[in-house]
Amino acid sequence: MHKVELSYLLTPQRGKNTLIRNPLMDLLHAVREQGSISKAAKALDLSYRHVWGALKDWEQTLGRTLIIWDKGQRARLTEFGEKLLWAERQAQARLAPQIEALRGDIERAFSTAFDDNAHVLTMYASHDTALSALREQAGPHGLHLDIRFMGSVDAIAALNAGRCMMAGFHTQDRPDSQSVTAQTYRKLLKPGLHKLIGFAHRRQGLIVAKNNPLHITSITDLAKPGVRYVNRAEGTGTRVLLDELLDKAGMAASGIQGYPSQEPSHTAVAQAIASDVADAGLGIETAAREKGLGFIPLAEERYHLVCLKSELPTPQVQALLKELQSRDWQATLEELPGYSGETAQSGKVLSLRATLPWWTYRKEKPEKYA
Repeated sequence: MHKVELSYLLTPQRGKNTLIRNPLMDLLHAVREQGSISKAAKALDLSYRHVWGALKDWEQTLGRTLIIWDKGQRARLTEFGEKLLWAERQAQARLAPQIEALRGDIERAFSTAFDDNAHVLTMYASHDTALSALREQAGPHGLHLDIRFMGSVDAIAALNAGRCMMAGFHTQDRPDSQSVTAQTYRKLLKPGLHKLIGFAHRRQGLIVAKNNPLHITSITDLAKPGVRYVNRAEGTGTRVLLDELLDKAGMAASGIQGYPSQEPSHTAVAQAIASDVADAGLGIETAAREKGLGFIPLAEERYHLVCLKSELPTPQVQALLKELQSRDWQATLEELPGYSGETAQSGKVLSLRATLPWWTYRKEKPEKYA
């Protein structure tokens, strides 16, 4: 059975009918109405050679004869050709309401491209509840965030490779120059090249089962026998944070049951614990509250947005800054569990050296994660 593919055209003015046009059906209809290839070509404002060649190509593609070519007689459709036209009319008549609705949806989507007051900003970012909330809030204001969630390291790498305009990542408040965080991000971010934008202040901690039956209270409890941990993927900001906490506690990753496991988001970590697949996982407070789980705060974090300095004056980035500085957005942040709008510095362009003080002019020690 042959398959159907749909396509569309962008035109200044819509045609009078609501059909999905198909070049083969147009050819067959013209031949049947005109009775010859030459007259059909003239009616379609095409050359004889084009119409004849197209019909032959379609016959080869479909493996069926479409036209009866008797010399000296009117060109006629074969029974198969007639059945194709009949099937097309049936499908168009039956699906006309859905076709019209689909056309309307596509036109509305493309209307953004022709609206000079609307902006689309492509962002690769670490998974974050507040970022999803921003996308929903900004859309009606004409700022459409095209967000792809991934690990913090991959997001910044994508920004540096030119695959997005903005990246989202998170760190602890002012990590020192020898921290795991600094060793991870130092080679990706450079003063003078990047611009840092404040976004959110949030809490990360251990998500545990409701009422915390295993009495987990700190990172060291992950080494207790029988505690099943669920981890985030390598390259995510949360994985970097875990390694940072383990390093400070003098703990080895090998001592944690489940360290090699990976989940793609905070929500997925919370779901694994809610489903009793694991007992604990590092994540944001919002994910724990949404699933009715326990939460043990471990770290205060800054979620940063970053773009190239050259992109800061663009309409898309300026629209983002305006949205982030609005009272509506501040109110939204305050309502999210584990987030603070007051200390977020949302929408402010920050000093990379002051906020992430990792760069010095003396020779650095070898990097652990180089």
